[in-house]
Amino acid sequence: MNFGNFIVLEGIDGCGKSTQLQRLVNWLPHSSLLQPGQVIVATREPGDTALGQALRSLLLTQDWADQPLQPMAELLLYAADRAQHVETVLRPQLAAGAVVVCDRYVDSTVAYQGYGRGLDQSAIAQLNALATAGLRSDLTLWLDLPVAIAAERCQARGQGDRMEAAGLAFQERLRQGFQAIAAAEPDRVVRIDAAGDPDQVAARIQAVVQQRWPR
Repeated sequence: MNFGNFIVLEGIDGCGKSTQLQRLVNWLPHSSLLQPGQVIVATREPGDTALGQALRSLLLTQDWADQPLQPMAELLLYAADRAQHVETVLRPQLAAGAVVVCDRYVDSTVAYQGYGRGLDQSAIAQLNALATAGLRSDLTLWLDLPVAIAAERCQARGQGDRMEAAGLAFQERLRQGFQAIAAAEPDRVVRIDAAGDPDQVAARIQAVVQQRWPR
């Protein structure tokens, strides 16, 4: 049982998650949604633990030309990061009553390693269950953006990581994955139109958070 509130932002590379996570964290204290003294914790996967930082470097570097990182090895590394993250950050903060806002969680694994890499979805579900011990988000905000626009954003900010360099067809499969997740779990996952300027997207997110906030 979560005593705090667990919100996750998901989407393809270049959809604006990092920007919108920070805007959400900045807005929440002024929203009248929080309990007195309730803390807001911003976190991410992979990389918000000491182990996770090392794994993030391994997972996102492009320096694998001679010995490419295999999809199953990639999946297991992400699971290791998540298991550490859940037990050392997410569960303790939620148990203390915090609002935890996380950049990526289990749906990224379903989309990237399942739809993107083509790994078996039942194996991914089992691994996610092990890594999270059943911890689910209260609300997942899927920032949906056409792949071509997201790619332009990635190019504008310079050299991308290994996932961003996987190509447009890969990103299209990811978007299809997020679409399928949202269709299957509408009680948990809400699509956010991520097109437009950051203020417009932030307003859409705020409206959904206010509507879905537990009373």
